[in-house]
Amino acid sequence: MIQPTRTNLLLLRGRLHAVLNCTTILKGRRQALIKEFLRITRPLMQSREEVSQAHARAIDALHISQAREGRAAVDALAALNRRKIAVEVAEGNLLGLRFRDLTMHETVARSFDERPYDMLGSSAWLDEAIEEFEGIVEEMLSLASFEGKFRRLAEELVRLTRRIRILEERIAPELHRDIHAMAQYLAERERESYFRLKRFKGYAARQSGPRAPA
Repeated sequence: MIQPTRTNLLLLRGRLHAVLNCTTILKGRRQALIKEFLRITRPLMQSREEVSQAHARAIDALHISQAREGRAAVDALAALNRRKIAVEVAEGNLLGLRFRDLTMHETVARSFDERPYDMLGSSAWLDEAIEEFEGIVEEMLSLASFEGKFRRLAEELVRLTRRIRILEERIAPELHRDIHAMAQYLAERERESYFRLKRFKGYAARQSGPRAPA
């Protein structure tokens, strides 16, 4: 227990002031992160929906091409189109938060002239499936950067909210109670000292007054 003194009371009040300032700063930072979180979330959700729709179209086109040309022919053409995509994973910084950022150095989607097979040897359904899947891969790589920011922002928002709750619901109330109790104790002690001093002065005055002759 902290010794109830004027100095310690001032220290407690200073600590409470620091806690309240820290809470205000954390709330301001949380608000800035929320704005950035919402800014990233909207296009991220929209892109996910677009990828989901593109995937459904690609699967439909793939099933049709497999039914018309046979699975073996489609698998052979898929193996012919397989290639490595150059990407770079670097550390990004967003409002002081570090996250993994992914950068593509080439596009995944290709024109018909850039594909390593003769267009006459494939159907329109297979060409469409390849085009859709290439677009999906490119969009998913683009989303990877947003996912890193999204996840990092979400983690930081949870952490900040937890810290703010601890400061507001536990630390600040405890300091308020300690300050109130110590202030009451010191005030009571001062009143007692005042009355003791008053009694002492009265006693001293009586002792120093004129005495009756013997």
